Amino acid sequence: QVQLVESGGGLVQAGGSLRLSCAASGRTFSGYAMGWFRQSPGKEREFVAVISMSGSSTYYADSVKGRFTISRDNAKNTVYLQMNSLNAEDTAVYYCAADGRPAQRMQYMIPGYWGQGTQVTVSS
Repeated sequence: QVQLVESGGGLVQAGGSLRLSCAASGRTFSGYAMGWFRQSPGKEREFVAVISMSGSSTYYADSVKGRFTISRDNAKNTVYLQMNSLNAEDTAVYYCAADGRPAQRMQYMIPGYWGQGTQVTVSS
């Protein structure tokens, strides 16, 4: 079992930045690919970004490439999502996810573990 707790969400103006954090507890953090998903009202949950167990590989949704950066600190059992140049379409609940399978699979498969989510609201 892995427990995930997100933090860092909030209200930001368009063009601004936020950094989300996700603290993991339970089994060995470095044994999991870590990712971020988001869900807007009336829409399905969508993949945002994923980072491999070692942190050497990252994958992003086209909608956030060049604006968002995922990173992890295995010593702190924490994964981050730095979000820059935010716009209204980024408004959503952001969920941290963990899975023991290779990172690239998280783009296409449902992760094994989820956090409770943190709200990000971008005002235009």
